Amino acid sequence: MAADAALMTAAAPAADVQPAAVVARDLSIVFEADGQRTVALQNVSIAIGRGAFVSLIGPSGCGKTTLLRAIADLERPTSGTLVVNGGSAERARLDRAYGYVFQAPALYPWRTVARNVMLPLEIMGMPPAERRSRAGRYLDLVGLKDFHRRFPWQLSGGMQQRVSIARALSFEPALLLMDEPFGALDEITRDGLNLHLHGLWRSAGMTVVFVTHSIPEAVFLSSRIVVMSPRPGRVIEEIEVDLPAERDLDLRETPAFLKVAHRVREALRAGHSYD
Repeated sequence: MAADAALMTAAAPAADVQPAAVVARDLSIVFEADGQRTVALQNVSIAIGRGAFVSLIGPSGCGKTTLLRAIADLERPTSGTLVVNGGSAERARLDRAYGYVFQAPALYPWRTVARNVMLPLEIMGMPPAERRSRAGRYLDLVGLKDFHRRFPWQLSGGMQQRVSIARALSFEPALLLMDEPFGALDEITRDGLNLHLHGLWRSAGMTVVFVTHSIPEAVFLSSRIVVMSPRPGRVIEEIEVDLPAERDLDLRETPAFLKVAHRVREALRAGHSYD
């Protein structure tokens, strides 16, 4: 634990020097199949403080999702160490200590919105009354309480993603992992969900690790941005987002916002992301 504390102090900016939600040290992941060896992540060291919103940005194939899946214990490191919520990634998974929102909503079409949200609570064996109470609470939080009896196919894509977020929050995890959840949505819907997610993060006080390809999205949502290189994925730069805590879409036109976006773009270029 002393080593992990030392890593936090060395790797994280001052704003994130607090008990860490995620600490990776020299993390590497190598995939081998059909005689081919692919280095997805190489010597990644990162510390994410509790309550931070950290975006991972980089070109396609740079290992962003692989890193997210490692935190979720869906991929195993080849070398290095990974601590999640003070223990192993496996322990965090078994303890249901995180929520995971995928690129696509992944809702069951034959279950109503409320019953989709309640699914993990059913698996956990939570009493029916508590399941209904939590489903109502988190659907209300994402603005969909009045749609609890609808089916997924009756909702827009953006509404379906909000159901996915409500489901991920329903068992009240301290850590929310999001794998480019708004990438397939139109710009207007994406803007609305960015606003909603930022407000939700501020009110809930959870830690969010968010994968995106969008520079404006990363800057708007984040307290810190981790820029990654092309494969093998490495951390090029970590950028503090020194913007107001309360944000609206007009912020994106301000000099302060454009300055941070420029830094991210320059870091991506430094990693040859536009080759």
